[in-house]
Amino acid sequence: MHIPDGYLSPATCATMGAAMVPVWLTAAQRVKRVVKSRYVPLLALAAAYSFMVMMFNVPIPDGTTAHAVGAVLIAVLLGPWAACIAVSVALLIQALFFGDGGVLAYGANAFNMAFVMPFVGYGVYRLTAGRSPLLSTRRAVAAAAGSYVGINAAALCAAVEFGLQPELFHTADGTPLYAPFHLSQTIPAMALAHLTVAGFVDAALTLAIVTYIQRANPALLRINHADLDPAIPRTPRRLGWGWAAAGIATMVLLAPLGLLAPGGAFGEGAPASLDLGKYGLSAIPAGLGRYADWWNHALLGGYGFAGGRHEVLGYVLSALVGIAAISLVVLALAAALGITRTRRGRERAPAGAP
Repeated sequence: MHIPDGYLSPATCATMGAAMVPVWLTAAQRVKRVVKSRYVPLLALAAAYSFMVMMFNVPIPDGTTAHAVGAVLIAVLLGPWAACIAVSVALLIQALFFGDGGVLAYGANAFNMAFVMPFVGYGVYRLTAGRSPLLSTRRAVAAAAGSYVGINAAALCAAVEFGLQPELFHTADGTPLYAPFHLSQTIPAMALAHLTVAGFVDAALTLAIVTYIQRANPALLRINHADLDPAIPRTPRRLGWGWAAAGIATMVLLAPLGLLAPGGAFGEGAPASLDLGKYGLSAIPAGLGRYADWWNHALLGGYGFAGGRHEVLGYVLSALVGIAAISLVVLALAAALGITRTRRGRERAPAGAP
């Protein structure tokens, strides 16, 4: 679902980026209602989880790949505005450090995965869960349903953004300047990938994690649901973070499994991999070729070393670097937003869902 540079016109990228500015500004203010200083590590963990889960590519029958995102899970735990911040940070690090998703296209990717996905999915979750108890099976299933709908809504947005490019930006003879895929191609392709595979993966992960939290530390669910189940403590018991470290470490070790499904059906790796004949082209579209390599400063491009050497080591190192960078960015944002540590008892109780 990550859109590389060159596939969207500069005008499209600028429009999507501008649309995200008020979203980010609002999120920065609204997130302080839920994420107090004691929950900043949880926000960093959420962003790291989103980053890691996106490294696990799942093969799709048409030759491309898809992946979970985790945005709706974060929205269930910390609210959709916090999910917007967490996923935006993960996407930024992916683009800058690893070339996964374009830097010019960052606004479009954030719109799809950090805005549409958590808000649509969270809306489905709230509608499905209703006033059911925090520990009910219905609430866990509602979170899974929200994840399924949210990721498919984001995929549809990406398909439309891709599919409109040849209609809006082309030469006088109709040759596409950027992405050559039409809506009749992009929508079925994205629907196949996410309705049949990625949606169920994201939903299953959300269901499993919410169910685990319901049993292990249900007070975590009250961070974003302060008006429900007053019998559950308002403040989660000490997290210890051992379980979180173990979970992230396990994901890091398993990350190379993402190498089993590299994809490539739609030129995800490079425009040169496009099947030009399939789209009636004799050459790579001019704009696509011009902007595809606009950002060439990735630390570990493609989550690995130059030349594809030591793929497994490169993927594991990329995971560690990404987690470290994301943690630093989240901590810096928390400091900038004034979410600073205060003496015990001075912080207000978590507010209700935003």
